[in-house]
Amino acid sequence: MKILIDFFPILLFVGAYKFYDIYVGTGVLMATTVLQVAIMYAVDRKVPTMYKITLALVLVFGTLTLALHDDRFIKWKPTVLYAAMAIALAIAVWVLKKNFLKMLMGHQLELPDAVWHRLNVVWIAYNAFMSILNAYVVLNYTTEQWVTFKLWGYIFPLAFIIGQGIYIAPHLRGGDDKEKEASP
Repeated sequence: MKILIDFFPILLFVGAYKFYDIYVGTGVLMATTVLQVAIMYAVDRKVPTMYKITLALVLVFGTLTLALHDDRFIKWKPTVLYAAMAIALAIAVWVLKKNFLKMLMGHQLELPDAVWHRLNVVWIAYNAFMSILNAYVVLNYTTEQWVTFKLWGYIFPLAFIIGQGIYIAPHLRGGDDKEKEASP
């Protein structure tokens, strides 16, 4: 169910773009992102920080796109989001000596600190890659091609999530491991 909630704004955006244009698509994206966050809040009584940031950027860049009738704003939103994430994670880990991933997800996953550090570095690299990739597509392809990239480009986050799961699986500390560590 959560994966559907994650992807329905982009799916509806692409559909609205294909049937109408980028401006209708942008309005649909804005509305469905608000709906997405509302559903998350209704179910969990909280909204993760990443969704709050995404909502804010969709609303700001979407409003600029519609008010100025300039599709460049909505096309640059992913670049800004991914770059901001890469920079924030890098500053946190290398300047502030904090691991935001562990702070955000440590209550859900118990992993060794070295694994958390590697995950953080991988997230920095992934977000930088996605920022550069979106910028490349925006600068070198048409709006139609960019929208198609947005739809099929979801293979990157899916591959990243699967790869991350494969990487952390052997490092997860379960009840059996704790019992083994506690016994002489």
